[in-house]
Amino acid sequence: MSFQSDTIAAVSTPPGPGAIGILRLSGPEAVSIAEKCFKPLGRKGLRDHGPRELAYGDLMDSEGAPIDRVLCTYSVGPSSYTGEDTAEFQCHGSPMVLTLGLEALFAAGARQAKAGEFTRRAFLNGRLDLAQAEAVGDLLSAQSREGARHAAGQLAGALSKKIGDIYSALVDVMAHFHAVLDYPDEDIDPFRLEQLDEALAAQERALSALLASCGRGKLLREGVPCAIVGRPNAGKSSLLNAMLGWDRAIVTDVPGTTRDTVEERCELGGVPLRLIDTAGLRDTDDPVEKLGVERSRKAMEEAELIFTVVDMSEELTAEDREMLRAVSEMGKPWIFVASKKDLVKDSRSMGLIGSGGKTAVPSVEVSALTGEGLDRLGEAVAELFPKEEAVPYGQLLTNARQEEAAGRAREAVRRAREAMEAGVTPDALLTDVEEALTALGELTGQSVREDVTDRIFSKFCVGK
Repeated sequence: MSFQSDTIAAVSTPPGPGAIGILRLSGPEAVSIAEKCFKPLGRKGLRDHGPRELAYGDLMDSEGAPIDRVLCTYSVGPSSYTGEDTAEFQCHGSPMVLTLGLEALFAAGARQAKAGEFTRRAFLNGRLDLAQAEAVGDLLSAQSREGARHAAGQLAGALSKKIGDIYSALVDVMAHFHAVLDYPDEDIDPFRLEQLDEALAAQERALSALLASCGRGKLLREGVPCAIVGRPNAGKSSLLNAMLGWDRAIVTDVPGTTRDTVEERCELGGVPLRLIDTAGLRDTDDPVEKLGVERSRKAMEEAELIFTVVDMSEELTAEDREMLRAVSEMGKPWIFVASKKDLVKDSRSMGLIGSGGKTAVPSVEVSALTGEGLDRLGEAVAELFPKEEAVPYGQLLTNARQEEAAGRAREAVRRAREAMEAGVTPDALLTDVEEALTALGELTGQSVREDVTDRIFSKFCVGK
């Protein structure tokens, strides 16, 4: 597949000052435009250097004045990221340098790239399939080591190969059966129903295993929603700041400082968490604080993990007990966190949790001030969300689109098996198998609609 024959340009590094800033070009005129804006030091021109060989020189504006002393390299399609001719300038990371450089590229004939347009061209030119293209986005937004490793594995083609194996097996079923139907005079072994059922059952199991991985994949990509709850001034915001390693939430001695939910991401115990610091849970007549309490309760309902924070330097209050009862009845994983360990030697509340319930509840004493207990908290989180070692990196479904397509493929295969058991002739089953193949094709982009690809790439950053 080919893309429109124009050349795009964009800044491919994050906004703001930095050590290095990158300008990227892709398209049929990429190298020519780069030559217009680049004056190498020495006698060799840009094309006198080989593809992917760095050349040192000046980035020039449209008037021929130098903007910056840079490194420049180019690649020739189809042996490039996008499958087209590409060029790249490695500049000093000044926002003004990058702005002037981009203006020079536009003046020389390039246009502004859209969000995700470089990776979209890589997909349309066959350099990446859709699962790999989505992995690029996952890698850019990875919030944990596990998430980054999984995205890298998917980018390397692990998920695509898994899908390809299922696709190939279903194609073999169709090809063999069509051969029997279309060439009755040839010496081709007929497809026995037992063989057909065995082949379809194997792929149904493979699709079920793939779908079972989606929950883990979403957690790696998005993080486990974790609500931090407790009464006012229990140490929730201090705990959030300690886990993040920086002061994200305002902390004061005044109860009720946090009036709204605050969200941040971190990795704890090797598990990516989407932390939600909530307003203190208590009865109040303050309309603003009451709204915050309502949002706190909603965060608890939507969370998949709850940290219940109690000030261990004080006696357990009626509000604490009510909170713990409510959380325990929700049936979700939760951890009892006794905060402010640095203020006391022995907790006044630790012994009240865990032993009296139907199931043991992890209990951890922490000090946000000293960091004591955070490692144990991480261990408790890891125990609740253990790694699935049996699934190699890159073979997990990570989003709703992938889950929906894989689900349709499995249902189509299941319908084919059920119809066969009901006595339907095998040739009538081919419609269901074709539906399964179409759904699998949507996972890798073989049969995906343009509006779907538009939605996927619109979530990418400009320059990638």
